[in-house]
Amino acid sequence: MKLWIAAVLALVIGGAAPAAPSTFSNPVVWQDFADGDIIRVGDVYYYSASTMHYSPGAPVLRSYDLVNWEYAGHSVPRLDFDSSAYDLTGGRAYVKGIWASAFNYRPARNTYYWLGCTEFNRTYVYTSASAGNGWSKKARINKCYYDAGLLFDNDTPYVAYGNGTISVAQLSPDLTAEVRSQAVYQTPASIGTLEGARMYKRGNYYYIWLTRPANGQYVLRSTSPWGPYEQRQVLLDLPGPITGGGVPHQGGLVQTQNGDWWYMAFTDAYPGGRMPTLAPITWSGDGWPVLQTVNGRWGASYARPNLPWHPLAPMTGADSFPGGTLGPQYEWNHNPDTTKFSVNNGLTLSTATVTNDLYAARNTLTRRIQGPSSTATVQLDHSAMANGDRAGLAMLRDSSAWIGLRKDNGVTRVSMTDGLTMSANGWSTTGTGAERAGATVGGGPIWLRVSADIRPGSGRTATFSYSTNGSTFTTLGPAFPLTNDWRFFMGYRFGLFNHATQALGGSVRAGQFTVSTP
Repeated sequence: MKLWIAAVLALVIGGAAPAAPSTFSNPVVWQDFADGDIIRVGDVYYYSASTMHYSPGAPVLRSYDLVNWEYAGHSVPRLDFDSSAYDLTGGRAYVKGIWASAFNYRPARNTYYWLGCTEFNRTYVYTSASAGNGWSKKARINKCYYDAGLLFDNDTPYVAYGNGTISVAQLSPDLTAEVRSQAVYQTPASIGTLEGARMYKRGNYYYIWLTRPANGQYVLRSTSPWGPYEQRQVLLDLPGPITGGGVPHQGGLVQTQNGDWWYMAFTDAYPGGRMPTLAPITWSGDGWPVLQTVNGRWGASYARPNLPWHPLAPMTGADSFPGGTLGPQYEWNHNPDTTKFSVNNGLTLSTATVTNDLYAARNTLTRRIQGPSSTATVQLDHSAMANGDRAGLAMLRDSSAWIGLRKDNGVTRVSMTDGLTMSANGWSTTGTGAERAGATVGGGPIWLRVSADIRPGSGRTATFSYSTNGSTFTTLGPAFPLTNDWRFFMGYRFGLFNHATQALGGSVRAGQFTVSTP
C-alpha cells in the first residue's frame, strides 16, 4: 500500500515514480485464495481460486507483474448448481460448491473458460469474452472432472483430472460434451495420492502438474495427451515462506511474455486460509521443471519477475458502496436473496431469514481478512431494525463470534456473542451462540469493529469493539480464540449480517465497510 501511494503522489507532483524493488516477498497475496489456476493473456495475468459455498464464486484476480494483484471479478456469478441448498433454502452447501477448478483462455475464440466439478458428480462450464465480467453458464456435463486442469492444444480442449487415478478427457469443440476419456496414470502407493491437476504443453511434451496433499508436488510427462506418462517429484516436505505455515503446493505454472516460468502455489496458513505463494521455475536439460529454492526452502523472497513493475491499489481499504452494485471484494454466504438488499451509496440489508442460527441466515456478506493481521470496521444505521432482529459483524467460520446489535422489546443493545459452532461431520449447527458482554445503545449510528490476528498457528484471537462517534472505540467481551483446523478449508472471513428471530421487515444500512492493516 505504501508503495502504491508513493507512486501516485510522485505522479501527481510531476516527479519520477519510485524505482521498482529488486525483490518481492511471499505470500504475494496474504488473503485466502486457494486451489489456484494461473494464466497469461498478452501482458496480463489472471488467477482463479476456489470458493466452496460463497457466492459469487471462482474469483478472478488480475496482475501485470505477478506480484501486485487486484480483484477482476468472478467466473460464477451465482452458484447455479441445480440444488436449492446453494440458496440456503433447501438445505445447506457448506464446503460444497466450487473446489479446485480450471480456468483458461482460448485465443481462437477470444473466450475465457471456467470448468469445475461440484459434489463429485457433475461438471459445469462457464464462459465469457472478458476475464472480469460477462460470465454465463455454458453447459452441465453429467460427469465429475475432479480437480480439473484445462488445456487447449491447437484449439482441441483436453481436461486432466482425478484423485489417485489420473485421467485425461477430450471435450467437444464447444466444451459441452465428452469425446473421449481414459486413465493415464495410477499413483503408486509409495506416494499416496495425487490430485489438483493442471495440464500444459511445452515443446513436444504434455505435462500434468499434480499435488500430493498437503505437502508435495509432482509432474507427469508424455509426448501424447493419452500417455504413457513418466513421473518426477518437484517438491516434498519443503519448508514454506510463512512462519508457522505449511508446505507450498498445488496451484499452477505460467510462462511470462519474456519466456520465464513461475509457479503460483498456495501455503496452508490457518486460521486465515491458504495464501498464494510464488517461486521461479527453470527447466532441466532433459525437459523437466525444477523449482528454484533459497537455502533449501521456498523463498520468503525472490528476485522479482523480469516484468514492468505495475503497482495496484491495495486489496484492502474503505468502501462506501457507491453506485448500484457490490465490488468484487465481496462474496455472500451462499446465494443471496437479491430482493433483500440494495446498493446505493450505502448497503441496505433487509432481514431475509427468520432464525436464531447465523449459519442458516441468508444474505451474510463476507470479505476476506488481510494477513498477517487486519481490522474490519462497519458503520451501521440501525434505526429501522425490528424487534427480534440481530445485525452485526462476525468472524465467520465453523467456529464463529460476532459483535452487533440485538433489538428486543423496543430496546437495542450492542452485544459480543460467541459459541456459534458447526459439526465437522456434515456442517450442521451445534451451537447458536451466547452473549458474553453487552450494553444499551441509543438510536444513532454505531461503528462495529473486529481486529483479527490470522498468523498461522494456534492461540490466535480476534477482539471486538464498538463506537458511537466513529473515533473512540470500547472493547466488548473477551478475545475470541480462532480455530486453525483445516477441515472447513476456507479461512476466517469478516461477515456482515442481519437476520430476524421473530418476523421479517426490519433493515440496517451500512454506510462504510473498511478493512485496514496496522
